[in-house]
Amino acid sequence: MNISGLEWVLIFVAALLLFGPKKLPELGKSIGKGIREFKKATSGMLEEEKKSEVSQSSQTPTTPVQTQPTTTNATHTTNTEQK
Repeated sequence: MNISGLEWVLIFVAALLLFGPKKLPELGKSIGKGIREFKKATSGMLEEEKKSEVSQSSQTPTTPVQTQPTTTNATHTTNTEQK
């Protein structure tokens, strides 16, 4: 969905009518500030994800660790069973 030049003009005229010529620059400034903060926050989150992925990959062993199955002793009794 692309917005053509005529559509931009209509959007600008509608915003000018709604907010007036004095509020329009303030509105544009606040929208720009909000977009900058949003980009900064999302890039910070992406950097944290990359750092956590790198640290997790460096902590995981390269060779698989084999575990031996554990055996249970059926003759073992607890204190409550002895009473």
